[in-house]
Amino acid sequence: MSSKHTNHLIHETSPYLLQHAHNPVDWYPWGEEAFEKAKGENKPILLSIGYSACHWCHVMEQESFENEKIAGLMNELFVNIKVDREERPDLDEIYMNAVQMLTGRGGWPMTTFLTPDGKPFYGGTYFPPEDRHGMPGFPRILVGVAQAYRERAQDVEKSVDQILAGLQRMSESQETQRSFSPDVIGKSAEHISRAYDSEHGGLGQSPKFPNAGVYELFLRHHYHAKSQRYLDMVIHTLTKMGEGGIYDHLGGGFHRYSVDAKWLVPHFEKMLYDNAQLVRIYSQVYCITKDIFFKQIVDETVTYLLREMLDPEGGFYSTQDADSEGEEGKFFVWTPQQVNELLGEERGEIFCRIYDVSEQGNFEEKNILHPILTVEQASKFFRRDQGEIEALIAEGKRKLFLEREKRVKPFRDEKIITSWNGLMLSGLAEAIKISPQPAYVEAASRTLDFIFTKMYRDGRLFHSYKDGKAKQLGYLDDYSFLALGLCDFYEATFDRAALARAEELTEIMLCEFWDDAGGAFFYTGKSHERLISRTKPVFDASIPSGNAAATQLLLRFYHLTGKEDYLKRAEKVLRSYYDAMENQPFGFAHLLCGLDLYLNKPKEIVVVGKRENAKTAELLNEIQSHYLPNKTLQLVAPDESLEQISPLLVGKTQIDGKPTVYICENFTCSAPITARGELQTALQR
Repeated sequence: MSSKHTNHLIHETSPYLLQHAHNPVDWYPWGEEAFEKAKGENKPILLSIGYSACHWCHVMEQESFENEKIAGLMNELFVNIKVDREERPDLDEIYMNAVQMLTGRGGWPMTTFLTPDGKPFYGGTYFPPEDRHGMPGFPRILVGVAQAYRERAQDVEKSVDQILAGLQRMSESQETQRSFSPDVIGKSAEHISRAYDSEHGGLGQSPKFPNAGVYELFLRHHYHAKSQRYLDMVIHTLTKMGEGGIYDHLGGGFHRYSVDAKWLVPHFEKMLYDNAQLVRIYSQVYCITKDIFFKQIVDETVTYLLREMLDPEGGFYSTQDADSEGEEGKFFVWTPQQVNELLGEERGEIFCRIYDVSEQGNFEEKNILHPILTVEQASKFFRRDQGEIEALIAEGKRKLFLEREKRVKPFRDEKIITSWNGLMLSGLAEAIKISPQPAYVEAASRTLDFIFTKMYRDGRLFHSYKDGKAKQLGYLDDYSFLALGLCDFYEATFDRAALARAEELTEIMLCEFWDDAGGAFFYTGKSHERLISRTKPVFDASIPSGNAAATQLLLRFYHLTGKEDYLKRAEKVLRSYYDAMENQPFGFAHLLCGLDLYLNKPKEIVVVGKRENAKTAELLNEIQSHYLPNKTLQLVAPDESLEQISPLLVGKTQIDGKPTVYICENFTCSAPITARGELQTALQR
């Protein structure tokens, strides 16, 4: 990397943009300056979007953006703008939609060519530095696009018009005229399950992604229909993932995805949003099965997140790279010699057999650790006591972990993103229910304090934070994910301030993002800078869609407060996308979970008792030990003025001075319950 160059990215806070600040390309950040220059010189804009944990983004940087000749061409023909998609998901969404329309596929790095007023007319993803694999080289693309812009203005204009019309269509929806079918959840789950891999778990063959939203939908269907097959699919998948190379067996936490069908070889980056959602689903499966394996993965993953990804002030970082020292996965892989040096020949041999470490290797002549023998099998094979094998594994993992800590670590992107922290709060809340450790509660509380002191001002949430600066007004995901995280945190800790905060965010979200004309929520708020299109996110990607999260949020608050407006708006979103959900359920798993909450009304549970009372705690523990996908849970003290909190609480008092539980469902309430056994029966009904 040559240090003589510095471009306009040098003043940015995004680690990804700073990685490009010394390229010979004259990069600009997104903003007025770049657009003024493009207009003044009548040059098209080359917009390049990526993120720091993206392997191919680094490849294109090394091959093209570090290349003096290619950079010279870019500078001569274009005004070049670099965007971090994690910092500006609004731009990423618009221009990714455009690239998918143009090419039929998407991905990062994304390269889009725009007119000086930001309208896309051509684009693609990764381009090689010269013609190869039947792909035109980047220089040829640059010359061709610049020439088309200068000489074929009509074609460019036609392309722009088609793309803008396509973007406009994407944010339109048609409310269904049909009533919701009671078996839509079952049919959708059945439809998605056709892609299930019965051998290795997961959906499809390769690459294989975690898809937490789909498994949440399967669990809900299992709960309502008592269909064992759906629970089995989730258990099988989470077991295979937890035993595979996609899981980090030494340090905890999951990698992004598996490049093969059997979860062995991962793409090694670790993302906060994946781990947050997986902590949640593993906690739920533990709740149903009580299988200690799932709880162990939850605890190891949360331990990893608190150790590696938590800022000392509070708030969780975004991602960790796949590469270290220029090699993908280098930090994570082992040879038999390395293991034997640490554990000794005899113990090393046993450890290597259990974790598939061999001379030929399972990944580029090195080894990704993953267990291929159970403790029982290893104890028979090596004629050792099971307890001895367990101790050997624990000691081996500890020693290898400590040795690995001395290696050069993958780069960590220390941006704090509000929406992903919202997902993390929901994950932590589920973990707290099955494993109520003070460290988990403290991490969640510190994160909330951090967000509301550093990333919230004048009634507005901000999207990302780095180096003392909060940037970008919050998007729909920031409000909806954080508010849901607050609701979940409340149900795990009963800190009523969290619920008040969640309602405050819900009100701002309705005011800023709701589309009065067409219904449903825009991705950007009214206060946001004007872009060429205002998208409405409805498809799940690696995170839930903003409209799905907002719908679940509104329904939960309707059942907490009885406010009809929340229900009406949630219904409007569900009606707007109902036909699409039926047709392609895979892209709508989270919105289908919202529809499930709408169709199968929640159990509204109120506990009247003092938090510190042992009997109250016993009743709460009983409630938390059940998997109840649709529920609202509130704890109120016997002396609180209930009508001020919600009309739904009026008249609920303690019986004979004992902590008392009320369960209401479908507008009818159970008799007051004071005994744990009675509560257990009522919850299993």
